[in-house]
Amino acid sequence: MHAYTLGSLAAFVATTILDLWIIKTKVALTARFWITVIIVGFFQVFVDGWLTKLSSPIVIYNSHHFSGIRVFFSTPIEDFIYGFALILLTLSIWSYTEDHSNRRDESKA
Repeated sequence: MHAYTLGSLAAFVATTILDLWIIKTKVALTARFWITVIIVGFFQVFVDGWLTKLSSPIVIYNSHHFSGIRVFFSTPIEDFIYGFALILLTLSIWSYTEDHSNRRDESKA
């Protein structure tokens, strides 16, 4: 398997496991998370599409490092998988730290 493909899939699996079973924030099961993914994904389609367009790319991917599957204006699918993982990781950690901060504040009161 290609390095970028493997890395993006590993990030997807790792952040999902972290969210659902390790820190148990379960952000991935909320509507707010999926709305966030849709909003970010919408803008990612255009920005990534412009950066990776085959006619005159700004970012060039080595064909030996990704699956070769391109979607939405020739963006490698791995960009969306990796983006999903980044959103989930950020929101899971944010939710986890917020929950723990609120618990500390409640115990002080």
